[in-house]
Amino acid sequence: MRLPINLSREPFRRDRPILIASAFTGVLLLATLVLLVTISRSERAQAAQAQLDLARVQRQLTAIRNEQGKLDSQMRQPENEVVLDRSILINSIIRRKAISWTRIFGDLGTVLPHNVRVAVIRPQVNAKDELLLDMTVESESPEPVIQFISKLEGSDIFGSTEVSAITAPTQNDPFFRYRISVNYAQKL
Repeated sequence: MRLPINLSREPFRRDRPILIASAFTGVLLLATLVLLVTISRSERAQAAQAQLDLARVQRQLTAIRNEQGKLDSQMRQPENEVVLDRSILINSIIRRKAISWTRIFGDLGTVLPHNVRVAVIRPQVNAKDELLLDMTVESESPEPVIQFISKLEGSDIFGSTEVSAITAPTQNDPFFRYRISVNYAQKL
């Protein structure tokens, strides 16, 4: 029988793989650190550039606001204010005259069922020159009006529809009345 004899003070250890793995991990961590520092510097430079761009835009906006303030004060002078008010009035009249009633009724005729009557139409123009139709429609039963609303919403000409009031029939008035607001795609 053979006995293994180790005459050294410390037993033999295999440290080389651990040292190589540690060195590789250290190099990998150092490369990651360099990459993160590079990314951080790049982002810092981009943030500084964005701050410069923002400051430039703010200066331009301030200059534009100052000029707008000067122009507004000039327009609000008593001799110019009358002309401005007249101009606003004439523009609003032109905007209202641009509404084509023939086209409104023609487009409504394509989606209006035969058993629904339009009692009232009030076209309204908003600041973006978009047209909104505020209508009161009536029918002997609710189903045709619901069908009318679904046709309005499915149409390319009309947009979203909102029902703001429903009135049930009475002894004097045998009709269901619906107050409807609908966006209308007529260009002004």
